[in-house]
Amino acid sequence: MAERQHEIDPAAVEGDFYHVKDLLEGDERKKLDRVRTFLVDRVAPRANELWEAGESPLYLRDEIRDLDITGTYADDHSIAPRSYLLTGLLGMEMSRVDPSFATFFGVHAGLAMGAIRECGSEEQKQRWLPPMVRWEKIGAFGLTEPLVGSGAALGLLTTARRDGDDWVLDGEKKWIGNATFADLVVIWARDVDDDEVKAFVVEKGTPGLTARALEGKIALRGVQNAHIVLDGVRVPEENRLRHAESFRDTARVLKVTRGGVAWSATGCAVGAYEAARAYAVEREQFGRPIAGFQLVQDLLARMLANITACQGMVVRMAALHEQDRLGDAQAALAKMFCTTRMRETVAWAREVLGGNGILLEHDAARFFADAEALYSYEGTRDMNSLIVGRAVTGYSAFV
Repeated sequence: MAERQHEIDPAAVEGDFYHVKDLLEGDERKKLDRVRTFLVDRVAPRANELWEAGESPLYLRDEIRDLDITGTYADDHSIAPRSYLLTGLLGMEMSRVDPSFATFFGVHAGLAMGAIRECGSEEQKQRWLPPMVRWEKIGAFGLTEPLVGSGAALGLLTTARRDGDDWVLDGEKKWIGNATFADLVVIWARDVDDDEVKAFVVEKGTPGLTARALEGKIALRGVQNAHIVLDGVRVPEENRLRHAESFRDTARVLKVTRGGVAWSATGCAVGAYEAARAYAVEREQFGRPIAGFQLVQDLLARMLANITACQGMVVRMAALHEQDRLGDAQAALAKMFCTTRMRETVAWAREVLGGNGILLEHDAARFFADAEALYSYEGTRDMNSLIVGRAVTGYSAFV
């Protein structure tokens, strides 16, 4: 008996089952569509190649600049104002195509520029942000250390010592994205005099600064993560970010970027789902596409449910941010939940593909591997759960 054919929902094909993108109107929707076209036409074709080679897409920097999505109106008045919802959806779209590209972009435009925007003086913002908007200078963000990851709030080992008109930085940083080619790196270090965390912009070529690419990564290989060594690096006082006086200031930056990772995790899950669905409707076994089997459909439905739940959370998070009501714990909950659901979703996508799920050519393997990095950075699941736990109980369980 011939099988009954049913109409396919285009929104389900694209992982937008509840039509989240329809929340955008006018110019913002046009901008999202323009960026999506760029990602499909210019990023997607080389994503697997760059991932395997461990290379970042520096050749696209002029085209990224022309998208007019880097920085904010406050950084450069040539930038059109942008809602937090559009910013989040842009991050989701980037990660949907290539999480490495999303991280490459986010380290520069989110962490590095965000640190200068949040913690710099007006003069410092004017000095660095406009050329970063134009991608004339690329930034990196140096917080994590070889021996200090989740415990950064309790004390960094990298030190800063005042010496006349300069500061002398000594220590090491690890997992610093973009640092092998960055023109400037925001380094967070503990002031030996008052024991508080401060931030310094260290420019490329400064004596004593070395950045070596980490080798052997199995996730986000398209991001150049580096191990940084600071050996007596002298930084002028004018490069100390004026409004970074404690770890609380670091947290102001991380609150925004932590929420951004929730959007990226959602995008990674969407990309994996789309790869699995596309494979399922083409791959035939037992005389029919595997998409027609109940177990495969169940996996696809579970993946879509995870994605839709995450989209609902991050859309609400964007609304709270727009109202200046987004708290640290709310951003932490979104990061914790979305990365956990992402990890589950990419595993199901890899399962749909069977043995082919470990080959780059089908894309699911890349999303499966990259999810491990998104799951861990900007605060592990455990640490974010404790931030939420502190907010709901009033007790800190960090130590």
